[in-house]
Amino acid sequence: MSANSADRLPLLDVVLVKAGRTKIRYSGELLSDDGTRVAVRAPWAGSGVRDFGFVRFESGDVFTEYYWRDRWYAVKEVRSATGALKGWYCDITRPAVRSGSELVVEDLDLDLWRSADGTDVRRLDEDEFAESGLAETDPEAARAALTALDELESLARGGDFTALLA
Repeated sequence: MSANSADRLPLLDVVLVKAGRTKIRYSGELLSDDGTRVAVRAPWAGSGVRDFGFVRFESGDVFTEYYWRDRWYAVKEVRSATGALKGWYCDITRPAVRSGSELVVEDLDLDLWRSADGTDVRRLDEDEFAESGLAETDPEAARAALTALDELESLARGGDFTALLA
């Protein structure tokens, strides 16, 4: 074994599921798993540039992602290739499930963005969430998702948002 391979962190496959189908699968370095929260670092896994207008995800961006087994969200710190903090993209999800080297997360359509300086906090995809029909098919999950979004927004607007990631 070379010295370089000994320094590598173990890999974890992140599987994002939406509406029962795999939306994206990618590998990231497993930074930590304390039994409740899993942290993974991965390069931007999308194809090409994704320009939201308020932020661009592009080749070279690095995501440090935090998933919880007991919370209905995931928080992704986004940095440019130069290391500059762009902000945090938060997915509202069912609690994460890890099985061996695979972490499965079910996306529930709602998202939240918080800019690096905290001045831009915005709820995203509420229309997609309404159209998903989750409120009718699984009202308990829909309530948990909306509660999680409200909690994250409150933390992002004035609470101790970065304490989530400490």
